[in-house]
Amino acid sequence: MIDWLRRDPDGEVLQIAGRTLPLAIVRHPTARRMVLRLSPDGQSVRVTIPRWGRTADAVDFARSRSDWLAGQIEKQPGRRSAVPGETIAFRGRDLAIEWSPSAPRQPRADHEQVYLGGPEDRVEARLRKWLRDEAMLLFRADAAEYAARIDLPPPRLSLSNARRRWGSCSSDGTMRINWRLVQAPDFVRRSVVAHETAHRVHFDHSKAFHAVLAELFGPELPAADRWLRERGRELYATFP
Repeated sequence: MIDWLRRDPDGEVLQIAGRTLPLAIVRHPTARRMVLRLSPDGQSVRVTIPRWGRTADAVDFARSRSDWLAGQIEKQPGRRSAVPGETIAFRGRDLAIEWSPSAPRQPRADHEQVYLGGPEDRVEARLRKWLRDEAMLLFRADAAEYAARIDLPPPRLSLSNARRRWGSCSSDGTMRINWRLVQAPDFVRRSVVAHETAHRVHFDHSKAFHAVLAELFGPELPAADRWLRERGRELYATFP
């Protein structure tokens, strides 16, 4: 979740399960081995290598695990349409989309449904905008809370639709958080905001950084990380 890692502009791609996927090679200062990952949206592959690693070895490593990557692609959730009669995810639960041409255009959610009106062919666009607006409100509240705990002002904050990361923090403290996290359970979303808040103190993944993160977020962090590993791809099933 940090921005300063150097990426090799090698233009490599992989042919996996009938798809052409860009291959990103990331040199990480603390990596001791090569690690292969499929991006949450299933549209790219990343190999993290030690800073002394060779690009050619990383490419060979990714190609040698094409069967594993194909299996991961097969696990990708199917595309979901945000249309009347279907559901969208919001804060860890599925809401049934209830549409009526006479209802207010602005979506309104309760525990089981989200209601809206207006032209039916704009339902998906309005729901996407509603989710992004809700995401910003939640992220701002989370970021302000965590910043206050460590005596920092609220950060500048913007929404991201990044394909390979859930959040980032720049050297000036500006935070970008993936808006799709509004679909995840609250503790998952908050874990990412806490992570990026800790980067405002330590712009690395040192022991000092993890101490700040533990202070901010506490014992639920492993569960939040596990949820993102196992289910993060689901957040890309709707709204391409």
